[in-house]
Amino acid sequence: MRIIAGIAKGRTLTAPKGQNTRPTLDYVRESLFNIIQRDVPDAVVLDLFAGSGALALEALSRGAAKAVLVDSSRQAIECIRRNVETLRFSDQVSVNPSDWRMALQRLSPAENRFDLVFLDPPYRLSIYQEIAGLLEQRHLLAQDALIVTEHHRDIPVELGQAFQLRDYRTYGDTVIHMHTFHKGGQADEQ
Repeated sequence: MRIIAGIAKGRTLTAPKGQNTRPTLDYVRESLFNIIQRDVPDAVVLDLFAGSGALALEALSRGAAKAVLVDSSRQAIECIRRNVETLRFSDQVSVNPSDWRMALQRLSPAENRFDLVFLDPPYRLSIYQEIAGLLEQRHLLAQDALIVTEHHRDIPVELGQAFQLRDYRTYGDTVIHMHTFHKGGQADEQ
């Protein structure tokens, strides 16, 4: 696994051992970032089930301003910290060793208004609407924030009325959805 583009291009990342973390494959990450490239510069990023941190670190390499990486696995947190140090992104990254609910409750809306959010929970969990609802309730999303979900093709993704589907892609059994957040209610119909 490596950083695909930007200031850390070609640098190798480590991933936690075992079956609990499934890093986004390089070709899927490259395709995703080709699609969202205009959303990345200067973005404040949240990677809620960070694993190795590859998605948020790729965003930082491509010009994102800062990132908050959350994971409840001790192995994942150690791996994230190593990757952050290797890439020299320590001053742009906050690592939060926590359950996602606790992390969202602790984040201050005054200090954290996310422009780009990556949601890649364990494959069989269908908790996207719950997460999106808490992000909205806690006022943690900037207007027009982009929410990227990665999930198994058999898992439905519903985020709520304030989130408009912008694009989606399928890569084998993996599906990536991209939703745009619109404050104050229902997203405009296209």
